[in-house]
Amino acid sequence: MLTIGYVGNGKSTNRYHLPFSFNRDTINVKTIYARNLNKSEWDAVPGVQYTDDLAQLLNDAEIDLIVVCTHLDSHYEFAKAALDHGKHVLVEKPFMKTVAEAKAIFDYAKERGLIAQCYQNRRYDSDFLTTQKVIESGKLGELIEVEAHYDYYRPEIPLAARQFSKYNSYLYGHAIHTLDQILSQFGKPERVHYDVRQLLGSGRMNDYFDLDLYYGALKVSVKSSFFRLKERPSFVVYGQKGVFVKQTKDRQEEHLKLFYLPQGNADFGLDTPEHYGTLTYIDEEGMYREEKIISEKGDYARIYDDLYAAIKQGADKRIKDEETLAAMEMLETGIAQCE
Repeated sequence: MLTIGYVGNGKSTNRYHLPFSFNRDTINVKTIYARNLNKSEWDAVPGVQYTDDLAQLLNDAEIDLIVVCTHLDSHYEFAKAALDHGKHVLVEKPFMKTVAEAKAIFDYAKERGLIAQCYQNRRYDSDFLTTQKVIESGKLGELIEVEAHYDYYRPEIPLAARQFSKYNSYLYGHAIHTLDQILSQFGKPERVHYDVRQLLGSGRMNDYFDLDLYYGALKVSVKSSFFRLKERPSFVVYGQKGVFVKQTKDRQEEHLKLFYLPQGNADFGLDTPEHYGTLTYIDEEGMYREEKIISEKGDYARIYDDLYAAIKQGADKRIKDEETLAAMEMLETGIAQCE
């Protein structure tokens, strides 16, 4: 089994990790570290050790992998400490504050024969996996344009922020999801156009972004706003022969917020027919076709499957270092428009 210790006992660990690591019989969650155990808003998990002594976690010879689920400003510190103690490390996104920090951690891990990886669970979103399936079917023909949206209507968040913060920006917090999906599908773009804004004015929170990634004739747009009362489609893909529209996002987060968990619930995160995307195209005989595409099953636990295969079986890492570095480079470059 792959034995895991977590750094952090907040929403990231309890909502976005534990329901999935507990859903694999190849994973053993042993210890959770938090600076102040009395402040926990989450119920303790039976059978898991809790500690406020980081050394207990780092020096435990049974722990193979340390998962860092803290604020961004401490990612480097905890990742470096884990590697110092001979542990593989999985770090929440965004991986580090800068490309330089990310490269230093990747290089240090390689020097020590260890794995360092970013927790890019959104590669296993249902909407993205379904869009991938449609692209790979070839029914759209040569791709012309892809639009990826990650919209919210949460004006209270930017309205409450009275000053600009580079690392608490919308770009750092949310673009990292979609950028990684696009990089995993299309690779590093030839060039990027950045439109990163503060809709409430200079010096306020970054609450909007629109990044255009160019791959020859193909343009991929990654867009999001805190002020979208009606969300744009999650994905729209245009090809020379047709178009695919996936209106709704993956439903795993929706279910997690309701404490409807993957253990024991076969329909966890699953789309119903009302959520299916629509593929419209001209077939090989020149006939107009329109069909609903049954959604692929999203499953964030596949990140843990990947790590088990890499750590215990010697498989290649699924989330490549160069993909994480490319995403970090775009975050750093884009947010500079607000400084």
